Amino acid sequence: MLKHRMRFVVLAAWVVLWACFASPAGTLRLDADQDWKAVKAEGPDKFRLVAAETKELVNTGQAKAAREAFEALKGDFPQIAGPDFDLFVQAELFYCKGRFVKAARSYDKLLTEHPKSSLCQAALERQFAIASAYLAGRKKVVLGFIKLKGYAEGVRIMEKITDRAGIDSPLGTQAALAVAKSCEERQKYDEAYLKWWEISLEWQTGQVGRDALLGMACCKRSAYNKEPEHKRPLYDASRLSTAKSCYERFRLLYPKDAEEIGVDEILRQIDEQLARKQLSIGQYYQAVGNRQSANLYYDMVATDWLGTEAAEAAKQLLAVDQDTTSDDQAPVEE
Repeated sequence: MLKHRMRFVVLAAWVVLWACFASPAGTLRLDADQDWKAVKAEGPDKFRLVAAETKELVNTGQAKAAREAFEALKGDFPQIAGPDFDLFVQAELFYCKGRFVKAARSYDKLLTEHPKSSLCQAALERQFAIASAYLAGRKKVVLGFIKLKGYAEGVRIMEKITDRAGIDSPLGTQAALAVAKSCEERQKYDEAYLKWWEISLEWQTGQVGRDALLGMACCKRSAYNKEPEHKRPLYDASRLSTAKSCYERFRLLYPKDAEEIGVDEILRQIDEQLARKQLSIGQYYQAVGNRQSANLYYDMVATDWLGTEAAEAAKQLLAVDQDTTSDDQAPVEE
């Protein structure tokens, strides 16, 4: 039991060191006399130095030196040895060589087979770094020679991080945000909206909640505006309606931010687009000879969307129809 506890303590220290930056050489410490002195490479100090040095070797791609450092570390501190540590080392060496697919799988194996290991947090953070690289445009090699964009792989890894860490954890939230932002940047607005919505369910307030609400609004609006302008009225306007609701809620909750990004003007533009959508339906009915249905839509636009250009156009179309009807009903002189 004591041996297990000592191993846990050492591994926990390893994780902390792995997560923090430390210079492998020339490490200094403030002594009791407030003087900076070099850390002696003995006992715990030696462990800190070797761990920091090993991480630096991995980060800089020095695979051979990193392997030797891991072996030396396990030799000097046998209490850290175990199947979870071996898997972590294997994954680190794959990561060091830039073999991200195999590294991600090895980290995943560690997380699956040893869910209570102290190394799980370090493994999740490495997976986050791998996924971030893929989402930034890193390519994935398929069949040994075909290079494809790794966006899907990045999303998959980030999703698993969120599932494991929990969306309410800092790393889980960062992973979810990374997916939402990546989808939005790649104009996959519907996917981005769903991820922002998922985030908003957990974070309804604070900076994350604010960003999620704004992300939902922007994605729905962008999804509609993605089509050529002359074709937009042909598409479902429910995206605009959802965007309008999100922007209105954003303006209510964050009035200062809403003013800075011009939400009032955005809402005016959305109203114009919604009115134009209804107007186009009326024009369709007019084109097929159904004047009665056309006038119903024109009247609705003129009444419900006051102040829009579409409402003025609808009024003019109604006026033309009334003039035409009057001419048709005028008595014919003999």
